[in-house]
Amino acid sequence: MKTSQILLATGVISSGLCLPFQTEGKPVQSKKPNIIYILADDLGYGDVSTYNPDSKISTPNFDRLAMEGICFTDAHSPSAVCTPTRYGILTGRYSWRSPLKSGVLNGYSQPLIEKDRTTVASFLKRNGYHTGIVGKWHLGLGWVQKPGSVNELSQTGSPKVKIINPETIDFSQPPTDGPMNHGFDYSYILPASLDMPPYCFLENNKLTASLIRQTPGNNPDNATTGPFWREGLMAEGFAFEQVTPTFTQKAVLFIREQASLGKPFFLYLPFPSPHTPWLPLPGYNGTSKAGPYGDFVQMLDAHVGEILKALTETGLDDNTIVFFTSDNGPFWKPPFIDQFGHKAASIYRGMKADAFEGGHRVPFIVRWPGKIKPGIRCAEPITLTSLLATCAELINKNLSENEGEDSFSILPLLLVNGKKYKRPKALIQHSSKGIFVVRQGDWKLILGLGSGGFSKPEMVSPGPNEAPGQLYNLKKDPSEVQNLYLQFPQKVEKLKAILELYQEAERSR
Repeated sequence: MKTSQILLATGVISSGLCLPFQTEGKPVQSKKPNIIYILADDLGYGDVSTYNPDSKISTPNFDRLAMEGICFTDAHSPSAVCTPTRYGILTGRYSWRSPLKSGVLNGYSQPLIEKDRTTVASFLKRNGYHTGIVGKWHLGLGWVQKPGSVNELSQTGSPKVKIINPETIDFSQPPTDGPMNHGFDYSYILPASLDMPPYCFLENNKLTASLIRQTPGNNPDNATTGPFWREGLMAEGFAFEQVTPTFTQKAVLFIREQASLGKPFFLYLPFPSPHTPWLPLPGYNGTSKAGPYGDFVQMLDAHVGEILKALTETGLDDNTIVFFTSDNGPFWKPPFIDQFGHKAASIYRGMKADAFEGGHRVPFIVRWPGKIKPGIRCAEPITLTSLLATCAELINKNLSENEGEDSFSILPLLLVNGKKYKRPKALIQHSSKGIFVVRQGDWKLILGLGSGGFSKPEMVSPGPNEAPGQLYNLKKDPSEVQNLYLQFPQKVEKLKAILELYQEAERSR
């Protein structure tokens, strides 16, 4: 690999700096910008060719966003799995402060977002925006239970997060809690992941079709890349292959409708792909060099291209800021790497769910014609909890003390306008099993052994002369090979103290 490619893949461009590669774009517009937040599901840092020149997947539309905007090379999801990251994106608050301390919700889980908590959608709505969500929710719904069964609840791994027995749910009733209870004017959602029942769509909190059958699950051998989904209820006419195309159509329709209203809008577009099941449409089969997974990524790339096309055709391009990222690292095991020669996490260790970089280092690209200079690469470490504070600064509004407690505006980094970026003391990540990660500058502390997630070996007890945790210098060791925990005890204690401060203060902002 060439030196320039190594720098590109590792993000070691110039730590803490955002460097323009091209000239400024179009003139600045004065009215409030439209905001679109596109969230891929399980897309890896190394899947996008802008980040990984050796990727076996072609991503021209993701790459176009990067060429026309700013590309962050050290961006992180607050969690290495999906539900807690989505909570963090919408609330600007780390999910480990909520009842969900590990794992994820499922399609029958009770709502995670507190009723009185400000979200990006509710904040923008009260400031004149029309707000919409199209895509995967995965934050719990207020399913209505049949009379006499209100106490038939079962618990997940987190003691305070409960799920409802689907046999007790009255699906003829709309859920009492969902996106429209948290600031969204329009909602078209899948309840949870594409491999979790119930397999259905809800539009404005109402089922679009009856749940008519129990579909058997499909669990292929773990060493293959076949499709996987769990057994459960499925709605009439539901087809796994059509979910991402359906969301794209609904999102394009939403954009076209907004063009005629003359009101700023916020569209949260959390796609369910390339999360399992990997079922690309026939026209995409065999188009990548990374099997069905790679084909599914290329289909997602094409759908993002349709969103960009809609903005151009409606004349909304220049006044719309588009964010594109992923909720965590890729589900891409070592057998897949061996089979296809594709590194979905690039040079980074681990995968989805892990405390290692592969679990939470994600692609993060922002485009805003005329405001963000095209072709910028930024190596400043950031986290996805930044959206709420960024939106507040974007429209020149302040957050109150009980809003976005872990959200720091990255607008100064986006505009490169000389305004100082208020860097947090440290960023916190969280593995699927609840292991904390503390990141400050080049240093990363993992408060446990093993991956804390899917990668083997899992958590183990240290021996008498072994470190109880992991400390890495990412500048010198981006692949997390050399554990420096015992060599730098003062650094370990400093990073621990920051986490303790954040926990005690119940905020980091």
